[in-house]
Order: sequence, then structure tokens, then C-alpha cells
Amino acid sequence: MEKYNFNHIIFFVLMTVFFGSCSVQPETIHYGEDNCHYCRMTIVDKIHGAEIVTKKGKVFKFDAVECMINYSAEIDKEEVSLYLTNHYDVPEELIDATQATFLISKNLSSPMGAFLTSFESKSSAEKVKSEKGGDIFTWEELLKHLKH
Repeated sequence: MEKYNFNHIIFFVLMTVFFGSCSVQPETIHYGEDNCHYCRMTIVDKIHGAEIVTKKGKVFKFDAVECMINYSAEIDKEEVSLYLTNHYDVPEELIDATQATFLISKNLSSPMGAFLTSFESKSSAEKVKSEKGGDIFTWEELLKHLKH
């Protein structure tokens, strides 16, 4: 009887560890330490970082949204749970990239030279556009613009 109960406890602990380690959530980007999964550059820019989180909880970090989009062309999109991006207004904060607004402006540089910056709201993007110029995109429009 004791062995039976002990086996159940071991099984429960192992299942808890297994399922607990597969949580679908972002990871903190360690600027100056983490490397972009696509281009391998060190991620240093706190406004332009991005992440993909798979349904199995695996996290891929990127130094720019364009690297994330380019990498996403190489993977099964059905396996992706989250597309995340840093944004202009609160550097280091990750937001849902599929709900973000994007500005491409030659007067606002980005790590990979696409001049692409993410914003949490359209109004914030429009404000910066009025100062810097450029074009505003939704996630879907951006994918088409970058041909992905």
C-alpha cells in the first residue's frame, strides 16, 4: 500500500514539473546579453526588441520586429502562441505585436535598418508620425508590406 501511494506522489510531482515548465509566457529580454535568434546580433535596443512564444512555451528573442517577421516565415505559424514587441512609449515592455501599430519612418532608426518602430496605440504612432513623418501599419498590413 505504501509503495502504491509513493508512486502516485512521484507521478504527481513529475506531471506538475512537466506541465509547469511548458507555460506559454514571455521571458525578460536581457539587453546586452541575449542574442537575436534570427540574425544573432546582441539585443541592446530597448525599444525594438521582440519575441515569439510557441504553444509549447519555447521563447525566441529578436533584436527587431523585422527579424521576428523574417524568422516567422521559417516556422509553422500554427505553433506560435504569441508575437510580442517592445514599444516606443515604454521601452522594455512587451505588448501583443498583432494588436500593435507600426511606424516606418526614415527619421526613426531601428537596429536592422528597416526604420520600423512599434507603438501600443494608433494615436501614439500618429503623434510620432506628425513629428518624424513616415507610414503607419497594422500587423497584417506590415506583414504584407514586408511580404510575409
